Amino acid sequence: MPELTTEPTVDIASRILVLRGQRILLDHDLAALYGITTARLNQQFRRNRDRFPGDFVRELTAGDAEILMLQNATSSSGHGGRRKPPIAFTEHGAIMAATILNSPRAVQMSVYVVRAFVKLRQALASTTALARRMEALERSVAALDADTRKQFDQVYEAILGLMGPGPRKQ
Repeated sequence: MPELTTEPTVDIASRILVLRGQRILLDHDLAALYGITTARLNQQFRRNRDRFPGDFVRELTAGDAEILMLQNATSSSGHGGRRKPPIAFTEHGAIMAATILNSPRAVQMSVYVVRAFVKLRQALASTTALARRMEALERSVAALDADTRKQFDQVYEAILGLMGPGPRKQ
């Protein structure tokens, strides 16, 4: 199988959403990655529904779809948008979709999908580990005098700023 010339992992990672604590790819994003129409992907999904247990795929409710429409600025169904709520595929569901599509592009892109999910897990794990170490460091200097404590707080805030958006120390 020929290799793709670009590494689309970053693009795939940007399409992975978190919905109710679970990382998912929406059907239209997965179809685009696999080089097929959303209708074709959903048709194959429905024909092979028994291959997709509940932890592989989630058919979104109207409420879920509305939340995603607001987040992604998708048009409403009365104005040229989707007529049905999207289908959300987990990492395992995305790989299973590649097997039912059975096209060379789907198989090839499934490797990139797995890599994107792995990259997100690694980033989350490293950020979590760094946050734990920072908390331990902060506790160890809690007994310092007021001047030293003020300086440490400034350094701590600067480091948190470099780590990116997230919860700030209260």
